[in-house]
Amino acid sequence: MSVLLELIRIIIMFAIVGSALGYLLKNIYLEMGIHPEKLGSIGFIAIFVLFFVLYRNKLQFSGWYKGKGREKLPRKVSQLLILSSIVLLLIPPVLKLLLG
Repeated sequence: MSVLLELIRIIIMFAIVGSALGYLLKNIYLEMGIHPEKLGSIGFIAIFVLFFVLYRNKLQFSGWYKGKGREKLPRKVSQLLILSSIVLLLIPPVLKLLLG
């Protein structure tokens, strides 16, 4: 039962955080003159990866599930995933600059 509750918790948190960050990112891209319909999925992937790192390093320890496999991501993996997300977020503005 606790696994189901934790899954529902993850889905709700991702829906709220993902929607808020997606809306913010869409508005930032629109202000820069980038069409989110064309490159918006890249930003969504970046948001998903950032949420994954946040969940694995912080949020999983405050939930209902208390079973096996509850450990933080290694520091290097967290840094690599965060850097990858930043690069993904910067791809649309760079492509706009390069392709005009």
